[in-house]
Parts: sequence; C-alpha cells; structure tokens
Amino acid sequence: MSIDDQEKTQDERREFFRIDDSIRVSYRVIPVADIPTSIDEQLRAGERFTVMTRLQEISQHLSASMHRIEQRDTDIADYLKALDEKINLLGRSFLTEARELLDQPSRQVNLSAGGLAMDITEAVEVGSKVEVKMLLLPSFSGLLAYGEVVGTEPSEGEDEGYPYHVRINFTMIRGSDQDALIRHITRRQGEMLRHRREMKELEEDGT
Repeated sequence: MSIDDQEKTQDERREFFRIDDSIRVSYRVIPVADIPTSIDEQLRAGERFTVMTRLQEISQHLSASMHRIEQRDTDIADYLKALDEKINLLGRSFLTEARELLDQPSRQVNLSAGGLAMDITEAVEVGSKVEVKMLLLPSFSGLLAYGEVVGTEPSEGEDEGYPYHVRINFTMIRGSDQDALIRHITRRQGEMLRHRREMKELEEDGT
C-alpha cells in the first residue's frame, strides 16, 4: 500500500469515528428543491453563524507561520495572539444572529464527520431531506450541512419530550467544515481518554 493510500485510509477512518457529544443543533425537513447547488452559495447568503469556523480555518492555515514567529520574536507573537483573540471575540458577536441555535439547549448526539443521530420531538420519514445547523462547544464553531434521514425509531431515552430517534447522513457539507468536525471529534476523544485514564488512576490510588 502506497503512502497516499495509507493516508487516504486513515482519513476515511477518522471521518467515521463516532462520539457521544453535547452540542447545540437545529434541523428542518426541506423539499429537494430547497437544497442549494453549492453550500458556499448558501453561506454567502447570510449564514453568519459559521463565521467562527471560517476564522478557525484561517488560524489553522496560519499555525505553522505563527510557530516560526514565536521562535523568532515572542513580542510580535504575543501581539498577534492578542489580535487573533480580538478577532475571535468579534466573530462571536455574529452568533447573536443565530437565535435558533443560541436559544436551543445543548443536546446529546452521536456524532461523526459523516452524520449524526439524536432524539427528536416528532417522527420524520426515512428518505426525508434535512438542513442541519450545528454549534460545536466550547469552540462555538458553526457548521451547516444537508443530509438525508436514513433511520428513525422510537427513542430509548428517558426524556418523554423527545420520543423519536433519528439517524441522518450528511450528503452536502463543505470540506473545511468536515475537517473542523473531524478535529472536534478527535479532540473530544482525547479528552475522554484522558478522563478515563485519570479516573482509573484515582481508583488505583484508592485501593
């Protein structure tokens, strides 16, 4: 297997890692005609809640340059970090326009870069097309995706207000947003593993 094939296989595995997570999410069933030909067109049309994701995308792109600057001049690096923080604070101000997400409580979901599953309030038919808006925590990264309902069944959860469980596969999502989702999932997995390790060490110390 070539190096390119190995990297592709690793990317595919990361893409479909699944975690149980708490995020803010909203969805709506839409007709096929409402699905845009390009998700970039929809974002340009005013989906400002995704601005933090765009800013983080730029920061990720500049991370190598920032590391070199830190090695050469710490004062300039500190100034640029403070400027970056100011820009992030400005970016978060755009979230005030995303009331449908900000007014939502955090929801438990099973999340991957290829889709999500969650409990919902009303039944949705398999095959339905949906628009999904997500706000990842604590980064407040806003993601927009379109998907298809691939499964729905009675919920096994304890909250009677969410009697149905739905599974959605993403059919349209920006590549950079999917990368942001993969980074979020990988980071959350690392946090969970550290927590388990710490709990195990505490149990061993207590015996």
